[in-house]
Amino acid sequence: MRPTMDLISRISENFSESAHLKLQSMDALAVPIAAAVQLMVRCLQQDGKILSCGNGGSAADAQHFSAELLNRFEVERPGLAAMALTTDSSTLTSIANDYDYTQVFSKQVRALGHAGDVLLAISTSGNSPNVIAAIEAAHDSGVHVVALTGRDGGRIGELLKGDDVHICVPANSTARIQEVHLLTLHCLCDGIDCLLLGVE
Repeated sequence: MRPTMDLISRISENFSESAHLKLQSMDALAVPIAAAVQLMVRCLQQDGKILSCGNGGSAADAQHFSAELLNRFEVERPGLAAMALTTDSSTLTSIANDYDYTQVFSKQVRALGHAGDVLLAISTSGNSPNVIAAIEAAHDSGVHVVALTGRDGGRIGELLKGDDVHICVPANSTARIQEVHLLTLHCLCDGIDCLLLGVE
């Protein structure tokens, strides 16, 4: 079945919008991404760990990032201490059932996070209640925060403290924001390897 020209045009427009936003975001995001890399490397060098969380597509991104660190990115190296807070269905459902869904990440941060660790908090809107609660728990525990958001940063942008890092994609479309989030995660992984290993 031959696709219609309208469909081909629509697909081409998606590619074009995504490419344009990535180039547009490069200047705005390079500095905070570099700051996040340095914060994460400092954490790992001091035997800390990186926790990550998000909902839906952002949960997949949290798991993707954790896997790239714990296993490997593009070069061979020892595994790095990283953990996605989105993967343990027994923990998630027990917290949601016994308390409420807003606490599914924050209770884990309070139990697992130590001063000097880093929380990668992902929310395209910047308004996800359980991610906000996780950031509040991180602040209470001395855990640094790297927030990956979009639009105007939402409530998360307002919550962040001076030593946190905010990487906010300047777009409104969830799909486009997520596409830049994925590139950002790969930049973080590449930067971490570069600083730890001296990768060319």
